[in-house]
Amino acid sequence: MELNTSAVVHEARQPDLIQHLGQTHVLMAEKGLPRSLSHLIELRISQINACAYCVKMHSGDARKDGESSERLDRLAAWRHMPDFTAAEKAAFAWAEALTYLDRNTDFAALRGELRKHYTEELITLITTCVSMINLWNRVQISKY
Repeated sequence: MELNTSAVVHEARQPDLIQHLGQTHVLMAEKGLPRSLSHLIELRISQINACAYCVKMHSGDARKDGESSERLDRLAAWRHMPDFTAAEKAAFAWAEALTYLDRNTDFAALRGELRKHYTEELITLITTCVSMINLWNRVQISKY
């Protein structure tokens, strides 16, 4: 993962910590999280968190890895678009729920939908991906 300006500031203060966090992405890929799915999750969550730097970076990375501009343009309205598979939609619903953290969310139902498409191991990787992009978005938007 490319480090952004805020992360570089933090890396100067806590280099081992930031480097370890960055390695999480390497491990997720090695353990089988598809890059195409991680790009879409990272972009969608960055849109929600209004992290302009991350939106630009993740949309660019997705395009470099072969994602279509049409799907990227429609990601914000994924619920209403036929461009995304049922598996991707289940992952996006999970990602959004873990980002918004609404107390009324039925996480069991969302996880049940994920289980229709993904193994428990992959669900853990998806959950980790969501957690990491939320972390990086917050690092990026932290201005001081």
